[in-house]
Parts: sequence; structure tokens; C-alpha cells
Amino acid sequence: MAFRTLTVHDKDEIVTLAIDRPGVLNALSRQTLTELKRFLTGLTGFRGMILTGSGDRAFVAGADIREMAAMTPEEGEEFGRLGQEVTRLIEAAPFPVIACVNGYALGGGCELAMACDYIYATTNAVFGQPEVRLGLIPAFGGCVRLQRHVTPGRAREMIYTGRNVDAGEALRIGLVNRVFGTREEMLEAAYESLALVSANSPIAVALCKEAVNDSRGREIGAALDIEAHAFRRTFTSEDMREGTQAFLSKRKPVFPGK
Repeated sequence: MAFRTLTVHDKDEIVTLAIDRPGVLNALSRQTLTELKRFLTGLTGFRGMILTGSGDRAFVAGADIREMAAMTPEEGEEFGRLGQEVTRLIEAAPFPVIACVNGYALGGGCELAMACDYIYATTNAVFGQPEVRLGLIPAFGGCVRLQRHVTPGRAREMIYTGRNVDAGEALRIGLVNRVFGTREEMLEAAYESLALVSANSPIAVALCKEAVNDSRGREIGAALDIEAHAFRRTFTSEDMREGTQAFLSKRKPVFPGK
């Protein structure tokens, strides 16, 4: 695929996807969201993905304010729903997605990062949902996902005040998993994490992700039912037979991914 606002690189079944509009701090325009949607729709053939931003100043500094300022209510709703589609596609990817945040991850950028399975950041990363300062609200999933990453009280404070948090605070409140000194160290660690994932059964990893996502927020009995059903499905896979036989034979498994 050819893109104007994205760059894609893959190695060893791990794909790195970068928002590539550094001149505007990788702001999310209609075109960028449309290209993300096109790339993420029906995405297969990978074991993991790193989502990051080009340049040294931002992951994604937010949605494209110049575009939004001229939108009608109908166009605004359409834009918000497009952003929601993109974040839902990230969540639904059948493999782990790590957000690698260097610099600003504000508004839509914070929302993109939160749709990933987990977040790595550099020491200069800044997170926030500052939409209220513009007379807007988070519309790509921020009102929903932030309270799932941090406590509801912290989420409300960040959303209502529009206050940004630095990498250290983001780590303390559980928004990010790890913080690194440089962008290169962060990307290397993300690749190493996904390499560990790639050594496991892709069927089992996909079912783990599905069970985690689908059980979130449900009553305990319903959540355990989802887990039990996913567990049953592993017994229908060739990966499960290969993994158990390899363990019994004391050899390294070669998972067929089916």
C-alpha cells in the first residue's frame, strides 16, 4: 500500500507503523485517519505492531485543529466516528500493538495510544486530553478508555481540566508501562517485547487479547464465561497440539498459527 501520511516498515513479522506528518506534529487529519483505517482493516500476516510518530517532537499532538475549526456539526460527528473506527481497529488487531510515545501524545494522540495493548514512552513524553480548552470533548474514545487505564477519578481530572501529565506521572498512574531515556531505546525494547510474543502461539495470543478485551467491565461470571469459551477454542487449534507435544518431547515448539 502507498500512503501520504504514514510510513510502514516490517521485519520478522513485526510491523512498525509511523504517523508521518512531523511538520504539524503528526496531527490527525481526515486523510491520516482514512489511511490508518485502510491499513488496519483486515490486517493479517503479522505477529505484532509498533505504533509511533515520525520526528523528535511528537507521537501525535492531536487532531488537525485547522480542519476541525471549519467543520459543521455533521462533519464533526463524522470525523469523531472515523477516529473511533481507527481506535477500534487497533484494539481488534489479532496481535499485540505497542504504542511508542516520544514527545506529545495529546487529544487524538493520547486516544490512539490508549487503544494499543500497552504504551512505552520516553522521558520527554507528554500525555493529555486538552479538548475542553478548545470547547471540544475527547471523541476518539478518550472519555471511555482513559478511565480504564487509570482510576476514574484521575481520568475525570485529566479530561475536565485538560491538564497534561509527563512521562513520570503517566508511569505512576498506570497509563504507561515503561519509560526510556531515548526513542531508540524505547523502539528496541518494544521490538524485543514483540519478539517474545512472536515465539508464542499466535492463536493463543489472539485469544488472550480477545478474552481480555471482551471481559473488561463485565460482571465476574460473564467475564469468566468468556475466558472459558476462549480456553475451549484453544483445544481446536493445531497450535495447542504442537505446543503440548513439544513440551512433552522437551523440544522447542514450531507453531503453525492455526
